Amino acid sequence: MATAVADPPGGATTVVLGDSFTATAPVIGHADDGCTRSPSSWPNQLARASRFAETPRFVDVSCNGGTIDTGHGWTLVHQARKASAQNAFGADTRVVLIQMGLNDVWGASTGTAFPSTDCLLNVVAGCGFDATEQHRLPDYRAVTGAGYADRVRDVVAFVRYHAANARVALVGYPEVFLSGQQAACMDLAGIGRVVQPRAEGYIAYLDRIQQAQREAAALLGVEFIDVCAITAGHGSCSAEPWISGLDGAESLFDGAPIHPNAQGNAAVAAQVQERFGL
Repeated sequence: MATAVADPPGGATTVVLGDSFTATAPVIGHADDGCTRSPSSWPNQLARASRFAETPRFVDVSCNGGTIDTGHGWTLVHQARKASAQNAFGADTRVVLIQMGLNDVWGASTGTAFPSTDCLLNVVAGCGFDATEQHRLPDYRAVTGAGYADRVRDVVAFVRYHAANARVALVGYPEVFLSGQQAACMDLAGIGRVVQPRAEGYIAYLDRIQQAQREAAALLGVEFIDVCAITAGHGSCSAEPWISGLDGAESLFDGAPIHPNAQGNAAVAAQVQERFGL
């Protein structure tokens, strides 16, 4: 994507690219670009805390369904172009944050992790390791640091060229389910806590994404924000989950199921603000 032109002057202080874990996309909502972003998302909480909210100094182009390079929606390249069109990258850009990968296809399997009805919420077939061969889940074995780095490398190079002074960071994902466990659960309105006893494939995939992001950051020479560590102990099955279910009317407007809620996003926003001095 990089072109042989000089860095544009100015630029936003903070730029965010990401998927629904970034946007905390509400189930109900509307936006002109089709990308609804909850007021409680970690970027919006960060923008308010840093006093950049609703100013050109903070550009958030995250979108529900965003991917690195899978499909025809708001991929990482598309988001970078969108941010660039808003003059987001320049000499004054201090931080560029990228949170993507969960929605992508990995390996030979054509399955994706979201929407999760075909795997995680499939009470008959479950979401075990065999779901990969059944094309109901990405191939967790294909998720590697080198592979992740290769898929985001061009955009990282583009950002570095046009925002040479910026710190670039890959943002990890929260603790959705405890690493290594076999079962997964989610709270559903009128039903209570629903348990998927065979979720080891899904959980292995989440673990691999986390490790791949960390390794890719090292390979690319960028930073890694360990959101799983920030949200540890607050997964969907915990006594105090920072992951949304469908357990009340607010969840329809404040985050899709199996996505971070306002508390989890607040913790991430606070850590990002402190780390980068925003």
